[in-house]
Amino acid sequence: MPTPTAHEPPVLYERRGPLAYATLNRPRYRNAQNSAMTYALDAAFYRAAADSEVKVIVLAGAGEHFCAGHDIGTPERDAHLPFERKAGLWWDHCGKQGAESRFARESEVYLGMCRRWRELPKPVVASVQGACVAGGLMLAWICDLIVASEDAFFADPVVRMGIPGVEYFAHPWVMPPRIAKEFLYTGDRMPARRAYEVGMVNRVVERSELAERTEELALRIAAMPRLGLALTKRAVNQAEDLQGMHTGMDSVFGLHHLAHAHNAETAADPLGGMDVSAMKKAST
Repeated sequence: MPTPTAHEPPVLYERRGPLAYATLNRPRYRNAQNSAMTYALDAAFYRAAADSEVKVIVLAGAGEHFCAGHDIGTPERDAHLPFERKAGLWWDHCGKQGAESRFARESEVYLGMCRRWRELPKPVVASVQGACVAGGLMLAWICDLIVASEDAFFADPVVRMGIPGVEYFAHPWVMPPRIAKEFLYTGDRMPARRAYEVGMVNRVVERSELAERTEELALRIAAMPRLGLALTKRAVNQAEDLQGMHTGMDSVFGLHHLAHAHNAETAADPLGGMDVSAMKKAST
């Protein structure tokens, strides 16, 4: 993995032959996902989609962890700032209050962006090490395949906030429903091997081999015809949507924001008073 500096962008982009690499680049904060990272990742995906030489995209994370979730407390948290909207027609959240602001922002940067990325017509392979938590799950789940290192773990602990899972609620489609319930009810970490057993992860490899094994798989896919890959991806995505994935996410997104509103009325804030330190303490 490249060693980032304070002046580097939140997402690094590199093309190697038929592969494009988009690397989350906030390792100091375990690649916590702020808006700047979200829009930089969107630009990287768009660049790869437009490049005729790119057949497959690899999504990775710099440093020890893939992604520790949404940015809820770093010095670069930018939820209050406006960005050029890309994923939908909801108005800008800035200058709005309460549920109107939060619903508009999360419709764009969380649910909207993830749906946009899932529909990218080229295969995307996630290369996951260390933490893949909450918002990090969303980034991995929009990928077509997931290669995880032995030390990778997956968790969605937001029920501790009184919230029924992250905004891109793919849980019952990426794992069996009873496993999804246990995953959410406990907030426990799911090791990479268990994620493989339940079908959420394609391959588990040694940490030292993660980059190499991910590239091998991506190159094997890149040997297939581009249109064939695009149509196959569309076919599987459509099958998931016929199983209720799209409408199911819409319904849960409403429940997600009901929980935020409830917290805002009854607790310290829309996150139920849970900050980074409280979430970390609860998960140990």
